[in-house]
Amino acid sequence: MIMKAIRLGLGNLIVLGDYVSRPARMQRTPQAQASVDQAAANMALYQFHACPFCVKTRRTLHRLNVPVGLRDAKNNEADRQALLEHGGKIKVPCLRIDQNGQSTWMYDSKVIIAYLNERFAAA
Repeated sequence: MIMKAIRLGLGNLIVLGDYVSRPARMQRTPQAQASVDQAAANMALYQFHACPFCVKTRRTLHRLNVPVGLRDAKNNEADRQALLEHGGKIKVPCLRIDQNGQSTWMYDSKVIIAYLNERFAAA
């Protein structure tokens, strides 16, 4: 019971710290942003709200101005089940990328952030 309260308190502190120190969004031309928006429509981030690795990944999405849909794999049973059935494991963060009729499930915040920076930092 005490550990759960500590975990909840720390999680809320992490989320508050993220909110207070959130980086500025990248500015693009309207055409370039429309292209990013279109690419992001084929992605979803499976995450836990207070997970530090998920917060780190969401901060990168915010900084790069990439509007990826968020899926709550902790509190939404359908999202959790989709992550398990299609991704293979319940591990967050996980970025689902749909391209050419196939889905790629990318785990690990470092891998996801490197992919996002490579794909969207110059866009």
